[in-house]
Amino acid sequence: MVTTSPAETSQTKHPWQRVDFKEVGRRILLPLFALLVATLGTGLLLVNVLGDTWLIERDEAFSREIAAERSGFWNGITDVVSSFSDTPVIVVATAIFAIGFRIAYKRWRESVFLIFAVWAQSLIFLASTVVSQRPRPEVAHLDPAPPTSSWPSGHTSAGVAFYFGVAAVLTLHMHRHAILRWVLLAIGLGVPLAIAGSRLYRGMHHLTDVSWGFMLGAACVAILAGGALYRPALKAASGRVST
Repeated sequence: MVTTSPAETSQTKHPWQRVDFKEVGRRILLPLFALLVATLGTGLLLVNVLGDTWLIERDEAFSREIAAERSGFWNGITDVVSSFSDTPVIVVATAIFAIGFRIAYKRWRESVFLIFAVWAQSLIFLASTVVSQRPRPEVAHLDPAPPTSSWPSGHTSAGVAFYFGVAAVLTLHMHRHAILRWVLLAIGLGVPLAIAGSRLYRGMHHLTDVSWGFMLGAACVAILAGGALYRPALKAASGRVST
C-alpha cells in the first residue's frame, strides 16, 4: 500500500504552495520589468529626442520605398498574413493550445508558459504604445489605423510570442526528431517575420517598430522559457524541482 506524507498531500491539494516567489521575481518579473523600461524608454527617445535625426528620416524613407512598390497581389497576401496575428486570432489560438498542452502533457507547465509569454508582451506593448504615442508612417495605410500608436508593433510581438512559443513547447518534447525540431523552430520564427514584413508593407509600422516588436516577443518567450518552461520556479516537498 502506497502512503502519502502530509506534506505531499498538502501540495497536491494546494499546488500554488510549490511556487518559489523569490525565483519568480528574479527569473521572470525583474527581467520583464527591465524589458518594459527599455521599451518605454526607447519609444520616448524615438519620439522626443530623435525626431529630426537620420534614423527617423530613414525610417520614413524606407516606408515610402515599400509603399511605392505595392501591387494588388502583395496587397492581398500581406492582408492574409497580417491577420495571423490579429488580436482575436491570438487570443483564441492561445486558449486552444493551452488547453491542448494541458491535456497532452498532463501538467500545467507548457500552458502557463504560453499564456504568460503572450500576456507579457501584450502588457508591455500596451503600456509602451500609450506612453510613446508615435505617429504611424506617412504613407497610405492599407488597414484601418487602430487606436494604439506605431511603437512598437503589437502584431509582430504577439506573433513571436505565440508562434515561436508554440514551437518551443513542441520541440521540447521531440528529442528524437532533430530535423522536425528545426523545421518547427523555422516555422515559429518564419511566421512572425512574415507578419512583421506585412505590417511594414501595409504602412502600419516603421522598420524600427517591427524590429523592436520582434525583439520584444522573442525576449518574452526567452524569459518565460527560462522561468516556467525549462527551469520552472517550483519546488516539491522533497526539495527536487517539480515536473
